[in-house]
Order: sequence, then structure tokens, then C-alpha cells
Amino acid sequence: MAAKRVVTLENIGQVTLTKRKGNTNIRLSYARNGDIRVSLPYFVPYEAGIAFVKSKTDWLITHRPAKSAQLSQGHRIGKAHRLNFVVSPQQSARVHVGHNKITVSCPVSTPSTHQSVQQAAIRGAHKALKLEADQLLPQRLASVAQKYGFTYKSVTTKRLSSRWGSCSQNHDITLNIYLMQLPWHLIDYVIVHELVHTEHLNHSQEFWKRFEEVLPNAKALRKELKTYPTSVQPSE
Repeated sequence: MAAKRVVTLENIGQVTLTKRKGNTNIRLSYARNGDIRVSLPYFVPYEAGIAFVKSKTDWLITHRPAKSAQLSQGHRIGKAHRLNFVVSPQQSARVHVGHNKITVSCPVSTPSTHQSVQQAAIRGAHKALKLEADQLLPQRLASVAQKYGFTYKSVTTKRLSSRWGSCSQNHDITLNIYLMQLPWHLIDYVIVHELVHTEHLNHSQEFWKRFEEVLPNAKALRKELKTYPTSVQPSE
């Protein structure tokens, strides 16, 4: 059984603290909806969890999930999908993702800007990004790995809130579906970053030396990448 307490902290917002059996340390994270979560061992008082959150203000600011932009008719999602809002006799907003099209059905009396319709559009955008990521990223990863002489075990795509990718000790690579909203030169930057982790798991001097052997402009690309959020961001 888990014990839970919800508190509101000044300049931070609502925080959910949960005690679970088996936890050995305090963990801080964001839920996909932006809520702040703290996981505690049973023996740790809630006050210690609250103090921990307050001490991590800089981390919370840096890793706060970006909000999705307003979605409108004709907006492009990812590399190829377009949004299409249509009026429907149905009583609730629904979404269907077809070939290069995200069709959002809006009830007659509900505008496309309504929260329920926007949520349906975001669900469709996530599905479209996942489809594109599954189709394009494994191919791109294989091509870049072959070009620069890297090897890896497997690749999966997921929706991540604060990272563009990851590489496990077993050389399993995970790539964020939001990469499909980035220009290809930044997608390649993330791919190379994870491939270099197959040789250097940490961010040591050896890691950056190898990284810059492959991409001499890695530092400039890293700075550019920071301007992109991990959320649904349509383009014209």
C-alpha cells in the first residue's frame, strides 16, 4: 500500500508526495501532465520530502515540461502529418490518424480551441509522431552508426518529457518521438550523442572528445537543441 499527501508550495506549485514500501531513497520527477511527484521511503517524514523539493528549485525549472502549443487547422505535425478539424454530430471530440493526416472531429457546439478538442488533437499528434519515429528513426540510426563505425543492440522510440534519448549499459538506445519535430541535423546530433554512449556511458572528457571527432560543431548544435521543447509544437 502507498501513502500519499498533496501539498502546495509557494513558487513551486502542487506537489504529490508518495510513500512506497521498497523505496530506499527520495526521488523527484515530473508527471507527463506537468505535476511534480516525490517518491519517499516509508520511514522518511513528509517534511523531509518537502525540504528536498525546495532544495531542487533549479532542477525543477530546468526540467519543467514544456506546454504544447495551440493546434489549428492545417498545422503540420512532425515531418509529414497535417491537422484537419471537422465538425461532427458526435457528442465528444475524437481523433483519427491516417496517411499523413490527423483528423479531429469536433462536436457541433464545440470550437477547435476548446480544451477537450485540443486534448484530442494532442493525442493524435502523439500518435502521428510515434508512427513517424518508428518508421524513420531506426533507419536513420542504422545509417549514422554504419557511417561512423558504431554498433548498438536495439532501438525503441518513446515519448520522453525531459530527454531526447538514452543509451543503456547493454547498448539499447531509446529515442524521443519529439525528435520528429526537429530539423534533421539536430536529429543526427542526438543520434550521434547516443551512439557515442555505446563507447562512453558517462559525459567524461573522453566522451566529448569522441563526440567532437564525429561532429566538430557539437557544442553549437547542443546550444541550438536547447531551444526546442519536448512537447507538441506544430509548424506551418
